[in-house]
Amino acid sequence: MRVAALIKRIVLEMLRDKRTLALMFIAPLLILTLMHFLFNGEKAGLKLGVAGVDEALTDRLDKAGIVVKEYASADRAEETVVDDDLDGMLIAQAGEYRLVLQNSDPLSAGSLKMKVNQTIAAFLQSQQMKGQAFGNIPKLQIDTDYVYGSSKSEFFDVLSPILVGFFVFFFVFIISGIGLLKERMSGTLYKLMSTPVRRWEIVTAYLCGYGIFALIQTVIVILYALNVLDIVLAGSFWHVLLINLILALVALSLGTLLSSFAESEFQMLQFIPVVIVPQVFFSGIIPFDGMAEWVQTLAKFMPLYYGGDALKEVMYKGNGLGAIESDLIVLILFAAFFIALNLFSLKKYRAL
Repeated sequence: MRVAALIKRIVLEMLRDKRTLALMFIAPLLILTLMHFLFNGEKAGLKLGVAGVDEALTDRLDKAGIVVKEYASADRAEETVVDDDLDGMLIAQAGEYRLVLQNSDPLSAGSLKMKVNQTIAAFLQSQQMKGQAFGNIPKLQIDTDYVYGSSKSEFFDVLSPILVGFFVFFFVFIISGIGLLKERMSGTLYKLMSTPVRRWEIVTAYLCGYGIFALIQTVIVILYALNVLDIVLAGSFWHVLLINLILALVALSLGTLLSSFAESEFQMLQFIPVVIVPQVFFSGIIPFDGMAEWVQTLAKFMPLYYGGDALKEVMYKGNGLGAIESDLIVLILFAAFFIALNLFSLKKYRAL
């Protein structure tokens, strides 16, 4: 009977906690649905530019499932690959082939290289079988150049900058949210609100106070990733630090905002599946090309979408502030929006 009474008490407590029930029964369905649309989108075809390539070979490349775009010349092959967002460009000149790969995704680059090699080999073999003179057939010699990275680049080289940003975002979010929640639960926040201190002063103080530790954490994570894990850094360390600091500010302001809706540390942790998990999906870890358009639009409402893109541009591609200016502006706007909501949320403790 005592066991039954305890079971009844637990069940009744769970039924009264609507947020926990929603987390258990609804959140998994939402995340599974999101993953369904992410992983079941149409796979984007590999895009290859060609210049000086035989028409018959171009047709073979097209039949191999490669989206082919013809160019009159390849004087600026690397720039063309980046500007037109091509996976690569195949150039035929003086009986030799040259393949320029963008390599922003080493997996796609490796797949394209393999397909191009196989298609050219099959094409040359068919030319021989037609009885053409061997001397007129180009040798299967393909010089490969990479716009980003090198032949040794792996998918983790692209993934690692995004992971650096994610861990900074995640832990700052948790620490700031739980930290402010403890202040409220202990009564410190209520005591502050009974003084002449204004809401903006309280928000500024908490952001700066937790921001000091967020800064230290950010520097430690970056230095460890670069010097111990030897994560690739093609751009400036200071640009990486700037991106992560702005990302930490967004996480800090979001964490303190959501903590006002939680009554315990457990309830604060309940925001992770709803707020943090979608950020992972839209941070760039999963390629966006194959996603539905509405899913790609949804990604643009996630701070880590911009943080991940900025970090990849600097750490992997070696670009400067000009390439990430728009990402930084959006992140700053996110932070300003969350800070404004923080000021508004304090009204329920005291109206000034």
